[in-house]
Amino acid sequence: MAECYTIPGISRVAYFCMEYGLAAEMPIYSGGLGILAGDYIKAAKELSRPLVAIGILWRQGYTEQHIDENGQPYDTFRDYDFSHLQDTGITVKVHVRSDEVTCKVWLCENYGNVPLYLLDAGFPGSPHAWMTKQLYGGGREERIAAEIILGIGGIRALRALNLDVDAYHFNEGHAVFAGTELIREKMAEGHSFEHAWLETRQSVVFTTHTPVAAGNEVHGHDILQQMNAYNGLTYDQMRELGGDPFSMTVAGLRLAYMANGVSKLHGRTVQRMWGHLEGVPLIFSITNGVHPGTWQDPRIKQAFETRGDLWAIHMDNKRQLLQYVKDTMGVQLREESLLLGFARRAASYKRGDLIFRDLDIIDPYLATGKIQIIFSSKAHPADTMGKEIIANLVKFQKKYPNSVVFLENYNMEIAKKLVRGCDVWLNNPRRPQEASGTSGMKAAMNGVLNLTVEDGWVGEGVQHGINGWLLDFHPGEDTAPADQDVWDMHSLYRILLQEVLPTYSKNRKHWVEMMQLSIDMSRWQFSAHRMCREYYDLMYTPIVNNRKNRLLQTVM
Repeated sequence: MAECYTIPGISRVAYFCMEYGLAAEMPIYSGGLGILAGDYIKAAKELSRPLVAIGILWRQGYTEQHIDENGQPYDTFRDYDFSHLQDTGITVKVHVRSDEVTCKVWLCENYGNVPLYLLDAGFPGSPHAWMTKQLYGGGREERIAAEIILGIGGIRALRALNLDVDAYHFNEGHAVFAGTELIREKMAEGHSFEHAWLETRQSVVFTTHTPVAAGNEVHGHDILQQMNAYNGLTYDQMRELGGDPFSMTVAGLRLAYMANGVSKLHGRTVQRMWGHLEGVPLIFSITNGVHPGTWQDPRIKQAFETRGDLWAIHMDNKRQLLQYVKDTMGVQLREESLLLGFARRAASYKRGDLIFRDLDIIDPYLATGKIQIIFSSKAHPADTMGKEIIANLVKFQKKYPNSVVFLENYNMEIAKKLVRGCDVWLNNPRRPQEASGTSGMKAAMNGVLNLTVEDGWVGEGVQHGINGWLLDFHPGEDTAPADQDVWDMHSLYRILLQEVLPTYSKNRKHWVEMMQLSIDMSRWQFSAHRMCREYYDLMYTPIVNNRKNRLLQTVM
């Protein structure tokens, strides 16, 4: 069994997250949050940081999503083979509704990551398999049951494994019930709720990833009581933590000594959203990063460091991507034409179809193949709007069969091919709705140039015409969505057609120089190693030192 090793002077941390993206064959992730968590625990391993991760073993993963003959996405689910995981022999119990639920604890160390302990209510013979069956599947009851298992079960797993830790990191609001379990433990020792809450806060940090208030998870107290999520606390106590209705984000903030957004811009947004509330801690920023060993082609890394031939390696990656498209889609894209990539979760604010909004402008370039685009995306199985977005992109694939491609069932392997093999990475969400975004970081590390709005991490790294391109700054964040769409559409066309395409076609030397500067910009500044060190330096170690100082003052 893995141990939580220690390093003198460095805090031992338990990291909680609902999903982890470690590899395509370990499909317990849905998108950006999980990929980030997977990258983080790989970086922690490489930095020898004393960190353990807590998650859930999703027996059917998120979804496998394909396109039918009518161009509509559909979902399939199957039970995955997790026989490569190690059975710790540990079980923990939680209460959901009136049931006592037994969860097995599995260990995953297969992908160069720190120990990841996965709770599982779906082992053979369990009557509670529905609770950990599908990531974000089912309805509100399934969600709350999973959050009870992650939070309450996660703390109990740490205790059963004899893994004492100095700090708890809740990565998004899904883990909030870990905080209420910490409070319950202290109250069971005879402390008051107020004292237990105060003491719990001294050991918790919280990260929020959602920049829109409506996107933060909220539950009614009636269903929390019905699901037994109170965990021994009262309505008044739960209301003090999360309000009424109960906000998982607000509770996460009020349970934490420190909290952060995931880019500098997002940190300011989070402060505006929540900073005025009573009991909310200091909120600042630690910008996301990505794991170079997972996402950067090692040949690109070597060529950058030795001033080798970046272009030749890039073109080899591009040919591999085009071959994959030919093998899977039967479409032969042109190696010499500019290739744009757009791949992310299917959400309306990400505006995947923005480039098609004025066909009078873009049609000649797509019809002749001077510009080619590869899309890939996946919608939540219950998200009809997200599926409509995908269906709409598939329509453009049919309209431009030799220059537009949609790759179905988006996953880590497809993402890796795209961020290495495209020429340009397209990113055009409405602002300020992208908390960070990390796909552009992965592309930048491979010399794939970003064409992007200035949202999320972008303003911290991309410089127009130097290591990528920025869309014109629009009149303001309060601009009506339709007006912002028109503004950004015209900016996208102007920069793509007057700057990006001519540089690609006529100035290869400058393009390669931009590739070099893109890699230089991203290789440390947007790496998961930098992110991990900042969490230790700015959050984990300070709260542990503060707690030690408080204890010393109490003794004196």
